Amino acid sequence: MNISPFNGIELPSGSRFLVTGGAGFIGSNLCEAILGAGGAGADGDMSDGAGAGGGNGYKVRCLDDLSTGSIENIRPFLGNASFEFIEGDIRDCQTCRDACEGVDYVLHQAAWGSVPRSIELPLLYEHINVIGTLNMMEAARHAGVKKFVYASSSSVYGDSETLPKMEGGEGALLSPYALTKKTCEEYGRLYKELYGLDTYGLRYFNVFGRRQDPNGAYAAVIPKFIRQLLAGETPSIYGDGRQSRDFTYIDNVVQANIRACAADPDAAGEAYNIAYGGRETLLDTYYAIANALGKNIEPSFEPPRQGDILHSNADITKAREKLGYNPQYSFEEGLGLVIEWYASALGEAE
Repeated sequence: MNISPFNGIELPSGSRFLVTGGAGFIGSNLCEAILGAGGAGADGDMSDGAGAGGGNGYKVRCLDDLSTGSIENIRPFLGNASFEFIEGDIRDCQTCRDACEGVDYVLHQAAWGSVPRSIELPLLYEHINVIGTLNMMEAARHAGVKKFVYASSSSVYGDSETLPKMEGGEGALLSPYALTKKTCEEYGRLYKELYGLDTYGLRYFNVFGRRQDPNGAYAAVIPKFIRQLLAGETPSIYGDGRQSRDFTYIDNVVQANIRACAADPDAAGEAYNIAYGGRETLLDTYYAIANALGKNIEPSFEPPRQGDILHSNADITKAREKLGYNPQYSFEEGLGLVIEWYASALGEAE
């Protein structure tokens, strides 16, 4: 199954995209998709079948300070004449202005994730996630950018127990990370109302997929489970494992970003749930991965982590109606693809 996120979407030929955090997990997948739709493969070769968009001449500029992203994620693109890499920090205003120069669409993914880490480092999260995003919005409006699409998070629903989660039904925020994302949404609304910058906030729900870092204390659960099981280690589950998540495959998120670039201006200034619309418990997810890998290892259970929500499930009606978002990959399909990818990638690393 290989569906282009540009299917049915036409953006002007020669469009220039800025992907902040482009060396990260989501950002590098966005860079890859745009370069492919522009008619050139990762190495600039027009003949490898990557040109799903029929050769639209899209250009990609990647801005990343490599604090959480990796140069390895974008190394295949560095030889592509349609790709430009800027190593820089979104906390620097001039860097943001330089990066936005001549750009049509900004896909702002640069941020620090992880609820637990934000509880430990609230000031750093404020500086990177809020001030950095504000710098980017300001740079984008001065540069005359057409669309400013930015990453928000399902964490903005806080302690709301209502399922499925629907825009407008947010509860009390539970972490500095959630607060930074909600603050960015308010800035997005204001920049549309006050300055006419078309902003679109995408509330990602537990995104997983290729190039997601499986290492470290703050690694996302799916790649971490896969890495540990492949290594014969015993994975840990925080809580009883009955908490549920709307796990969303990366290609659905890429499609949402492209859809936002083509969205009607009347849809700007708002935030949208970006998910598949399903609900899986951590225990079911763990055993699905273990069974797929042929591993008979029982997980260990640790105390619940502060700031984590218990259940997450998205209503994606608003994104369907206003952005034309139509997720193509179910949880099961995405999980099969990501297990295959990590089994190959981690095997090669060894």
